[in-house]
Amino acid sequence: MTRCILGIDPGASGAIAFFFPDHPERVAVEDMPVAAGEVDAVNLAKRVAAMAPDLVFLERVNAMPGQGVSSTFKFGRAYGVVLGVIGAAAIPLHLVTPAKWKGHLRLSSDKEQARALALRLFPSCGDHFKRKKDHGRAEAALIARYGAEHLRLIGGGA
Repeated sequence: MTRCILGIDPGASGAIAFFFPDHPERVAVEDMPVAAGEVDAVNLAKRVAAMAPDLVFLERVNAMPGQGVSSTFKFGRAYGVVLGVIGAAAIPLHLVTPAKWKGHLRLSSDKEQARALALRLFPSCGDHFKRKKDHGRAEAALIARYGAEHLRLIGGGA
């Protein structure tokens, strides 16, 4: 039985969310652990170990057209750290494109729309999503929710 799903919006400005299908109104969310502007592998690994998720849904990302070489490299490095932490923890990993999870939840690319949906789906956890800059937290929570719905662990649709 799946007790916990980890949803990850990757990158140094991303977030992690631990979703519990038995309590679909609740989610534990936090910003991606960062040190010196980079994803902090040690603290990410500690959080993952402490929460012991059964599986992970990670947003599959690619280089963005028009993004500079330096920022693309930095983002790729952050994505690699996340993949490494999950791989080292030996947790089953599902990669999901933004089009797939956002389409399932009937979301556009509008970050505010994702934040509004997170506020509706997780009303008792609204403090996690109250600021405009909390869109990464919202997306991580929604990726985890998508995972639970995709696996039919809870009823679905926004």
